Order: sequence, then structure tokens, then C-alpha cells
Amino acid sequence: MHYHHRPHEGLRHPTMPKKALTPNQMWAALVAVAGYVPVPLTGSDYLELLPVRWQAITLAGITIHHRTYDHDLLAPYRGQASPVPGRGGKWEIHYNPHDVRQIWIRLTDGELTEIPWIHRDHVHQPFNDHTWQHIRTHAHHNNHDDSQQHEADLADALDQLMRRVHSGHATTTEQALLARATTLPIPAARHPHHATGPITGESTQHGEDDSIDALDDLPEADTRPAAAAGFGLYDAYEEADKW
Repeated sequence: MHYHHRPHEGLRHPTMPKKALTPNQMWAALVAVAGYVPVPLTGSDYLELLPVRWQAITLAGITIHHRTYDHDLLAPYRGQASPVPGRGGKWEIHYNPHDVRQIWIRLTDGELTEIPWIHRDHVHQPFNDHTWQHIRTHAHHNNHDDSQQHEADLADALDQLMRRVHSGHATTTEQALLARATTLPIPAARHPHHATGPITGESTQHGEDDSIDALDDLPEADTRPAAAAGFGLYDAYEEADKW
């Protein structure tokens, strides 16, 4: 995610030939001259731009922070190494940090396929990893030998938290936890399949500064690639390293 903010020796501007520019700065300089045609993101585009992590597919599915993601589509790949070189046999996973009820995995057909959290049907509201860690911290693990039951207990505790917030009986901390997750744009949950249709939800429009007068000190908010501006994707990037 740091690629677009890191200077590259091959990126130079005619008026500043001695200074290496970042991809974002170069884009800002060129778009001021050539302009661009804004193209709305499709659902597939949104998924491709989500943060990425690499995970193994075990017999139980895919485990991230004590959450298990699984579907029958993973059956041929359980215990199998990914064909991607240099990743230690792990598979490419895309995720939305603001709604961790599902992930998307790139299988051998090259497409991103949605894999749900096994308890997604029990938790009907988006939540982020910060909320999940809060539940884990405050939950009592009565049976340390039964990880499946422990995960089910955590899902139930999360459901109870959401019910308390909905009924007005939650603490200020609990209300803030869910408010942080539910006020951000998220993709709608879909059943696992390869067709990723348009993502619904409100987008936030960001201003663009097309001038190169302050090219050296352009703030990150003004140097976002056109494909990512206004879709909450940089908010996701900022939390990507927390997973």
C-alpha cells in the first residue's frame, strides 16, 4: 500500500528533472495536463482494491483471528498449496476491515470468490476487527480445548452486544465500537459465486487539486489514484496492517 507514496527514480517531471516523484504525484501532474475520464468502479473493481493478506486453506477452512471462513467451494483446495510463487503455499485473500463477516479468495480460476464467516448468519450487522478483539478480550473461555465452541460463544457474545446497542442498553464504549463499523461504506454481503455485481452504498466525494504548484508537498488526500478516490478504500488501507 506504500507503493503509490514512495518516490521512484523512473518518475520525473520536466520542470523538476532532479526530483524523483511518487506515482501519486506523477499522476497529479499528468492529469492536470491531459485530464481523465472518471469511470465508476464495478463490484469486481472494489474487491480487487481491498486490502490483501495471504492465508493457508486448512481442513477447517481459513482462520483469521479466531474466525473461521468456510464454504463447500474450498473442498478441492483444503490442505493444498497455492500456485503463487514466493508465498509459502498461502492463498491471496481480500478483505474489508470494516466488515469482516466475509472474505474473498482468489482461487485457481483467477477470480475472487466470496467465502463467508461460518457464523455470519448469526451476526446480521457489520463489525470490524477492533470490535471482534473487544469481544475476545471480555469473553470467558470456559473450554480451552474446544476452539469451535469458543468461536460460537464469541459470535453469540457479539450478537448480544449488537442487541444491547439496538435496544439502548449498551455502554458508551460498546456504542462507539459499533458506530465506528456501521458508519462506513461497505459492500453488501453476497452468496459465494464468481459474479461480483455492482456494490451498493453511499460514496464520499473528495476534492482534487490538479495544480502542480505544490507538487513537493501534496497531501495524501489530494494525490489518490482516480480509481480509489471516493470509495472508502484508503480508509481500508489505513487499517490493513492491523490484521
